[in-house]
Amino acid sequence: MIEIEDIAFENFLDENFSIVANEEKQTKEEKAQEIFPILPVRNMVMFPKVVIPITAGREKSIKLLEEAQKNGQLIGILSQKLSQQENPTEKDLYQIGTIAKIIKIIKLPDGNISAITRGVQRFKVKNFIETEPYFTAEIEKLKDSSTKKKEEYEALIDNIKDLAIKIIEIDPNIPGAANFAIRNIEGQEDLLNFICVNANFSSENKQKLLEEKSLMKRAELCYELMHDDFRRLELKNQIHQKTSRDLDKQQREYFLSQQIKTIQEELGGGTETDVDELKKKAEKISWKPEIQEHFEKELKRLQRHNPNSPDYNVQRNYLDFFTDLPWNSYSKDIFDIPKAEKILNKDHFGLEDIKKRILEHMAVLKLKNDMKSPILCLVGPPGVGKTSLGKSIADALGRKYVRMSLGGLHDESEIRGHRKTYIGAMAGRLLQAIKKAGTSNPVIVLDEIDKLGQGIHGDPSSALLEVLDPEQNHSFYDNFLEIGYDLSKVMFIATANSLSTIQTPLLDRMEIIQLSGYTIEEKVEIAKRHLIKKQMEETGLQKDAYKLGNKEIAHIVEAFTRESGVRNLEKQIAKISRWVALQITMNKEYDPKISIQKIDEILGVPMSKNFSEMMDVPGVVTGLAWTSVGGDILFIESILSKGKGNLTMTGNLGNVMKESATISLEYIKAKHESLGISLEDIENKNIHVHVPEGATPKDGPSAGIAMLTSMVSSYLNKKVKPHLAMTGEITLRGKVLPVGGIKEKLLAAVRAEIKEVILCEENRKDVLEINQNYLKNLKVHYVKTMKEVVDLAIEK
Repeated sequence: MIEIEDIAFENFLDENFSIVANEEKQTKEEKAQEIFPILPVRNMVMFPKVVIPITAGREKSIKLLEEAQKNGQLIGILSQKLSQQENPTEKDLYQIGTIAKIIKIIKLPDGNISAITRGVQRFKVKNFIETEPYFTAEIEKLKDSSTKKKEEYEALIDNIKDLAIKIIEIDPNIPGAANFAIRNIEGQEDLLNFICVNANFSSENKQKLLEEKSLMKRAELCYELMHDDFRRLELKNQIHQKTSRDLDKQQREYFLSQQIKTIQEELGGGTETDVDELKKKAEKISWKPEIQEHFEKELKRLQRHNPNSPDYNVQRNYLDFFTDLPWNSYSKDIFDIPKAEKILNKDHFGLEDIKKRILEHMAVLKLKNDMKSPILCLVGPPGVGKTSLGKSIADALGRKYVRMSLGGLHDESEIRGHRKTYIGAMAGRLLQAIKKAGTSNPVIVLDEIDKLGQGIHGDPSSALLEVLDPEQNHSFYDNFLEIGYDLSKVMFIATANSLSTIQTPLLDRMEIIQLSGYTIEEKVEIAKRHLIKKQMEETGLQKDAYKLGNKEIAHIVEAFTRESGVRNLEKQIAKISRWVALQITMNKEYDPKISIQKIDEILGVPMSKNFSEMMDVPGVVTGLAWTSVGGDILFIESILSKGKGNLTMTGNLGNVMKESATISLEYIKAKHESLGISLEDIENKNIHVHVPEGATPKDGPSAGIAMLTSMVSSYLNKKVKPHLAMTGEITLRGKVLPVGGIKEKLLAAVRAEIKEVILCEENRKDVLEINQNYLKNLKVHYVKTMKEVVDLAIEK
């Protein structure tokens, strides 16, 4: 009934009596106080005339108590309606509480503080004034109404006192000093409030007692609640005595289990209730015979466990998860292919290959009506819509959508789960995702599959081999589930920026779909259809707050973003939206039709697009490179100096690029006559090859023809044509070999306003696959030998 934990009980009593005796010595300043700091408390209710310790851990509460003590203020204590609320608002607090005086503050080792407080008077909140840094409110002080039936009231208080002593005597959890406290409190109201605070009532019941202004009614309600408490304690003692008959002094464990069993018999519940509940859940599931048999076996194991043992909870959690999985529960696929095509086109502009593949899958599924779902891997630079495409596919198919982020995952158990013998064991992310989806055929996006790690707890990418193999995943084994689960109907969509870090066996299990970067025209359309509307909503603007035309959006793309995706473009549009929001809130006039000049004013200085200055000297060549974030251009430069024909390379180059430079020099030595270079220059001059941005690692064979062209330009002292770029690998005999990433490289050339590109003849088929509208301002030269490259590139 009485709970006093934070200070020694005897000290509590001493302070309580001395404070109550000096209650009348309240200062004039305290009486004049009109605004009160409000302290929200949980799991307790404060009453007048009672001293009680309050432990504060929240920053607001600590600040309130310290400042109130420093300023000599009284505080208002209000109870929370829900104890689990960490940051309560005004609506989460009761309206009636108790004014309290802070007697003492004790700082605890864990950083919290314990404040010894004394209740002064009940109050009601009239209105809250401030919420930061803590609540303050204007209040109305409430007085308790005395009763005319004084004899009846005194008799009731005596009964409460007697019943409290009885409860103290039969409850072993109450300290013996509580008996002394009850007998020595003289004031009837003080005794009633003391018992209301410390009795083993719920917080809701204590609040009802506090809100009752009539002392008589408060005493009646208190007496009624104490009777309930007393009956519960008597029943508990009867159960204890009944169990003690079977007690053997050497069998303490047996005694505890019998006691729990008896309590369960009296109250209902326990093992039998859990088993019945699990059986009811199992009746609604259509299982295969082997799964049904496994479930029944595990259910019998649960019945054999002692409900009080840790193993019981582990087994119960396992069976809960087992029955929560959507066994043989599938959502119905939508086979309306024209509608699916509309959804895909609405959500994403471009990306024709992936849309075609999804529609093909739906067509086959419609004809066959039973097909193993494909495992697609969308590979492309950041910001082209790989992840969001998974959501559109789920919408088009009418399936549930779940996203799993694999970036940085380095524990195999995240995929396969833990064995349930371990404390805190849980199933792997896959089965948890399926449980969350509620169906066994969702669309699961495995995001950033190329960024899986490998740690001391196994290799998660190897664990995915079983998941992503259509021949194996019909019985995927999770360590926690301990039985095969069918993943064959799940549609897996993996996303990656690069294939180089993905295991070859894992790549072999997936259908690779390359997503290239967007052209300027595509970016303009994406901005018009999606990005501007999205940013207007996020900044709270109306639809007609501002307008950007095609030229203006194209200017943003060309002058402020050089990327394959549209993330940076969205950031620039967000800046414009915020600028418009600022003009509106400050009541400044502005032209809703944003001009190119205004864009430059808002976004700052545009990027320089003039590459002709860098190409204005011999030895400088523009190369085309492929990176994990799309295509890009790089400059390769060389210069001659007096020496002995040595070759020096700088710019953080990889082995393959260094070899390309060596091959280029050897080819020049062998073919110097046909190239018009004197042998004396080759033997008596050193050549230095450098690729700027030395902090960035660079490697690959694609820069071979660019390196050779740069060296020939330096030896001949002739410039390379401006606005010309090239990519291709070379051999010792001067052949030009094809390279990859042609679409990304050509789109990078278009973004950089390159006008001519030199490619290997064998790359012609890659260029024909690109929409020619994107390359309308680009002239492509196809070559087979280095002689053709030099003739095309070097100015006459």
